[in-house]
Amino acid sequence: MGFHRHRRRAAALGLLGCITVAGCSDRAGDARRPGSHDAVPVTIADVRREDVPLQSRTIGTVEPYSTVSIKSQVEGQLAQVHFQEGQPVSRGDLLFTIDPRPFEAAVRQAEANLAKNEAESNNATIDAHRRAKLLADGFISTDENDQAQTRAASLQAAVKADQAAVENAKLQLQYCYIRSPIDGRIGRLLVHEGNVVKTNDTILAVINQIRPIYVSFALPEQQLADIRERAGRGTLEVHAFVGPSATEPVRGELSFINNTVDTATGTVLLKGLFTNGQEQLWPGQFVDVALTLSVTRDALLVPAEAVQAGQQGPYVFVVAGDATAEVRPVVVGRTAGHDVIVTSGLQAGERVVTDGQIRLAPGLKVEIKDGAPAPATTASSPPGA
Repeated sequence: MGFHRHRRRAAALGLLGCITVAGCSDRAGDARRPGSHDAVPVTIADVRREDVPLQSRTIGTVEPYSTVSIKSQVEGQLAQVHFQEGQPVSRGDLLFTIDPRPFEAAVRQAEANLAKNEAESNNATIDAHRRAKLLADGFISTDENDQAQTRAASLQAAVKADQAAVENAKLQLQYCYIRSPIDGRIGRLLVHEGNVVKTNDTILAVINQIRPIYVSFALPEQQLADIRERAGRGTLEVHAFVGPSATEPVRGELSFINNTVDTATGTVLLKGLFTNGQEQLWPGQFVDVALTLSVTRDALLVPAEAVQAGQQGPYVFVVAGDATAEVRPVVVGRTAGHDVIVTSGLQAGERVVTDGQIRLAPGLKVEIKDGAPAPATTASSPPGA
């Protein structure tokens, strides 16, 4: 009998436990049903209307607009350097002086030869005129006259040769003063004062023109037709982002599409031209590049994490004016960084849930958690963001 009493007591306790558990389960279900007084904590973001660019993104390399290697056009000793390494230079600035003394002497010698031959030429010309008159009067033979005329002509030719020699000597003297042929920034000094330099042999320094400047980059050949078609309709913008934390790009325009596809990589080389007024871009630098192919005007944007996948298609939770959740089917377009373009289902200024959807149901109250909304994507967002 004792055994049967224990069994009845255990059965009664088990039944009581089942009733208790059932009651707890009903209350938990109550909290999830619409009309519950417990608010679900969520993070929200505003639906924004912005212009969204369609961009091709890659890595590019900064290249100088032009590069000049400075060499001497005469042989001699480097007498003086007139710049500091790395400084900006302008066209015509004096950079180097080659010892000019041997060339000054050459100019004086050429001028002396010219003066001598000019005097002889003048005398020979006078003599030729005199003999021509004597020939006409019959006092000298034709041979004597011809010799005088030939000597005068020969000395006149010698004068012209001396004039050319003087000009060449002066030109060689000018080559002793090496000036910058372009505006740009000069690099390190490669030859120091006192060294002897040879004609067109030794590089003295290198000047890079960096205003304007190029950024070269490569894109897959599959995009070539689209790029060419859009470039034919107008100028395409190129944005360069300097550094991994850059938010504001340097703006330029597409200036060059190579005439061949690299068969080894399947890419085509392009270049963007940048005014680079603040010299943010530097030759040899690697930068993130965004080529803008088109712009979607007044697009509606929501953070990508706000869009949920359902059996009927994508949807979002919208926070209504009474702080309740509303399910809204949407039609989405392409992504733009952290955001998604919504083509139907939302209005600018509405608030969508970006975190906490797993506990939401239509009609439930929401409590907005502290914290910044999801990051926004604009036309100037850096590649890879």
